[in-house]
Parts: sequence; C-alpha cells; structure tokens
Amino acid sequence: MAGPARLEAGGEALLDREIVATLRAQLPATAGLALTAVTDEVPEYARTLGDDIANDIAQAIAAALDTFLRLLAPDPQDPGAAPLDAARRGAYELGRGEALSDRTADALLAAYRVGARVSWREMSSTAVEQGTPAPTIARFAELVFAYIDELSAASVAGHADEVAASGRRQQQRRDLLGRTLLTGAPTATLVELADQAAWPLPDTLTAVLLPAARVHDTLPHLEATTLHVPADAAGVDATEAGSEERAGTGEGLEATSVLLVADVVRTRAYLRRVLDGRGAVIGPVRPWTRAGESLQVAVRAQRLLGHDGGEVLDVTDHLAELVVGADPASLQDLRDEVLSPLRDLSPGAADRLRETLRAWLLHLGRRSEVADALHVHPQTVRYRMNQVRDLYGDRIDDPATVQALIIALARGD
Repeated sequence: MAGPARLEAGGEALLDREIVATLRAQLPATAGLALTAVTDEVPEYARTLGDDIANDIAQAIAAALDTFLRLLAPDPQDPGAAPLDAARRGAYELGRGEALSDRTADALLAAYRVGARVSWREMSSTAVEQGTPAPTIARFAELVFAYIDELSAASVAGHADEVAASGRRQQQRRDLLGRTLLTGAPTATLVELADQAAWPLPDTLTAVLLPAARVHDTLPHLEATTLHVPADAAGVDATEAGSEERAGTGEGLEATSVLLVADVVRTRAYLRRVLDGRGAVIGPVRPWTRAGESLQVAVRAQRLLGHDGGEVLDVTDHLAELVVGADPASLQDLRDEVLSPLRDLSPGAADRLRETLRAWLLHLGRRSEVADALHVHPQTVRYRMNQVRDLYGDRIDDPATVQALIIALARGD
C-alpha cells in the first residue's frame, strides 16, 4: 500500500516517459483483453453484462490504468494532483454500482484479480520489450498489485455501504407496506408498495400480536416475507393491544408488535408451534389486501378473552365466543331478559342454577355428563333442573328461549 502513496507524494518517475506513453497508447487494447478475461472467468459477469455495460466497464478499466500510469510518471507541472484519491473514489462508486446490479463482493474481487493479472501481463511485456531493467520490472509489479489492492479495498467498501443502505431502504419500504396493509389502501397502491419493497404478493395474510421483546427471536423461524409492524404504527390502541393493567403500566401499546405472516392456511399448526410460549395471539386468515381485518379480530380476541401471555391464543379456537362478544351491550340486554326468572334468587343460588342450565344445554340434557362437568352428583343436577323448570315454566321447552339461553350463557361468565 505504501508504494502508490509514495509515488503520489514523491514526484520521481519509475518508468521512462516514452515507455509510459507507449503503455498509455495500448490502454484500450489492454482494457479490452482484461474485460474479456473477466467475462470468461467470472460467471457473474458473463451472465449479466450487455454491450453497453461492457463498454462502460472497459472504459473504467482504461481510466484506472491511466491513473496508475500517472502515478508511475507524475506530471511535474501539476505537483498538487492527487490521482490516487480520485481512483479510490471511482473504485468506491464502482463497488456501489456492482451492489446495485446484484453482483456479490466475491465476484467483484475475482474480477479485480483477473483484470490485474491480464493488465500486468500486457504492460510488463511492453516494459520488457522497451528494455526496462529487471529491478524496475520487479518494483513495477509490486506497485501494480499494491494499486489493485487499493482499488479493490475501496470497491469492497462501496459495495458494503450500498448493500447496507439498500437493506435499510428495503426495510423502510417494507415497514411502510406493513403499516399501509394494516391501515388500508386501494389494491393498486398496495401492489405498487409491494413492488417497491421487493415483496412477493401472497394470497393471504394472518396478523399475529406478539410481545415486542419476542419479535427478535421469533422472526428467524418464520418466512423472510413476514412483515413486522409496531402496534402503535399499526394504529392499535394501548388498551386493546394488551390488558388494561398492562396499558396502565406503560407495557401495552409500546410493548406489542404485529407480524403479518403470508399464506399460513396449510401451515397454521407450524405457526402455532413456533409461537407457543411466546404470548402470541393469532388472527384469522384474510386475503392479503384485507390484512387489517385479521389484526382487528386478533386485538378483539385479546381484549375479550383476557389473554395475558403464555400459550398461543388462536382465534380459530374461539370463534363462537368472538361472535357472542361482538356486541357486548346487546349481549347484556339479552342476558338481562332471558335470565330474568333467576333475578329474585340469592346471588349464590342464581349462579348455581345458571351454571347448571348452561351445562344442561351444552350437553343436550344428558344428566351424567352434566354432573361430570359440574363435579356434582346426578341427583343434584336433577334437583337444580327441577328448580329451573319451576322458574321458567313452559318457556324452557320453547326453541326461541333455548336459543336465547344458549347465546346468553355461551361464554360462561
């Protein structure tokens, strides 16, 4: 690395100016040979270079070699010139461009190695033919490869910076896509955002509520297309994303995240296993453009069923409860009406009859099963149901009353 820097600072030419002029005249041919070798030997370049890009790269090779020749024979009329700095900047931008073209840093370094070998072969042959002494040829070789090391290091830095920046840009675009999917937008807008984020369109999405602290160790187990949206960015209220108690301690909204998982219709069991023990709530499957609906159901399930972490809460296991709890005010009106015959009983007696009536309806009147469910003797069931019949009279056999009782008692609270 010290060689090129010393050349730039020192001002003493390594090669005769006549030899340098000959080498400079051969640069287009040398660059063409280097490019041909690169496309022959580095598969990524053979597959992806069109004529226009190939011409641009050949010109870039020639320009880099010309800079090297300027280092070998500095212009005494321009002592302030810093060609190596310009070459480094050009190599850095080359690295960025290669990253944008989806070529790897390994391919870029391979291209540098091949190009350096061919360039050295051509230039050293000319220098030898022009009578350059062996010690000078040795120093010439040292400087050629030191110069290539300088350029390749700058290109790798540019490549790495662009990969990092591209990753951040893509993540920002996916973040925007996730938020927009949850808040809603026309399909055309969603398709455009997905294209900008390089996100393949799924058939369906499923929303998952997950404690924010568990996101980092959960995402590696899910498909790379899974989108992560903080609950606040998704428009989820703190008291909905967690329990009232968590919201009051500041652990509701900001401690909850939303994952959007693609196409889990056939892999829902796997998703449940991955999320087991992570305090997750899994929403229903929805067409991908209606992902917000899945989130709304998941939030409502967490609020309604009081999920506070631990085992997975999958809304598909609780659809009846969600339906019954969809209109709490009307449900309470129904309960007040249909359970009015129990109103004059003591709270304890009313609770026992309500519990027995619910079990009786759910087990279709099979007394032994009702007794097992309630952990009482079958005779106790008979006694309680006789009380119920006395209170309800003929209404207990009316299908409309039975339907109302089933709905009113469905949640068992």
